[in-house]
Amino acid sequence: MELRTLRYFVAVAEELHFGRAATRLHMSQPPLSRAIQRLEGEVGALLFVRSPVGVTLTPVGAVLLEEARDLLDHADRVRTRVSGAASGAATLTVGILGDGTDPGVARLAAAHRQSRPGVDIRIRDTDLTDPTCGLRAGLVDIALTRAPFDETALTVRTLRTDPVGVVLRADDPLAGRDGLRLAELGGRRWFQFPPGTDPLWQAYWNGGEPREGPVVRAVQECLQVVLWNGTVGLAPLGHDLPPELAVVPLTDMPPSRVVAVWNTGDTNPLIRPFVDTATAAYRHPTPVRARGHGHGHGHRAKSLGSD
Repeated sequence: MELRTLRYFVAVAEELHFGRAATRLHMSQPPLSRAIQRLEGEVGALLFVRSPVGVTLTPVGAVLLEEARDLLDHADRVRTRVSGAASGAATLTVGILGDGTDPGVARLAAAHRQSRPGVDIRIRDTDLTDPTCGLRAGLVDIALTRAPFDETALTVRTLRTDPVGVVLRADDPLAGRDGLRLAELGGRRWFQFPPGTDPLWQAYWNGGEPREGPVVRAVQECLQVVLWNGTVGLAPLGHDLPPELAVVPLTDMPPSRVVAVWNTGDTNPLIRPFVDTATAAYRHPTPVRARGHGHGHGHRAKSLGSD
C-alpha cells in the first residue's frame, strides 16, 4: 500500500463523501475513486458502502482507518526527525491550532528570534479535530492550543484566558443582545467535530450539553455553517468577523484557556525556554472591542486557535 493511497483513503473515510474528499485533497473525483477501488483490490474487501448521498465505512474499512492513521502519523514523525537530523540544526516542532494570524504567536515568534536565534522552529498548523496538534502522536514537541482536553501524561501551562461568545448571523433575532446565557440557545443546532475527537474538547465547544449539527474541522468551516445554516458556533472574543456575522458574549460560559502543552517527562532541552518565552509573550492581551453588525451591536471574535 502506498502512503499516498492511504492518505486518499483517510480523506474519504473522514469526509464520508468522495466529492468532499477530492476537494480536500485538491484533486478531481475520478482518479480518487479509482485509487480507492485499487486499494480495495489490494485489501480483497470493500472498504466503503456507497450510496447516492455519500459513503459509510465497512467493518474492514474501520479497521484500516485506525491502522492507516497510525501509519501516516509514524511516516510524518520519521520525515520530521530525518529532516532535522540532516539539517544539523537545533529544531523544535511546534503545533499551532487553528488561526495562523494569532497576534500572540506573532509576539512569541519575534521574542524567540531575539532570545534563541540558533533554534530552528518548525510549525505544524492543525485543524480543530485534535486540540493537542499532534502532540500525542509525536508529530510535535510542544503545542500552542486551547484547553480543555484530556491532559493525561501531558504538562499544561496556561498562557491566558479569553471570554467566549456565541457566533450568530447578523440578522439573527439574538444578535442584538449585549449578552446571552447558554440556556437561551438550547433549541439551536451547534457545530460538531468528527467522531473520535477528544470528548472534553467537544463538550466545551458544545456548552457542556449534547448537541446536534453539522461536522466541521476548521475555523472557516465553523463560520460558514453559521452563515449558511444559522448553526450556533462558539468562539473566543477578540477577532473581527465578516459583516454578515456577529458574536454575543455568553455570561455563563467558562473562559477559554490558551495553553502551551508538552509531553510530561520530555527531556528536550528546548521546550522549557520556549515555554518561558511564550509565557512572557502572551502576557499582553489584545483588547476586546465592540463592533456593530447588522441590526445588533455584536462583538469581535477570536477564532478557536487565536490569541
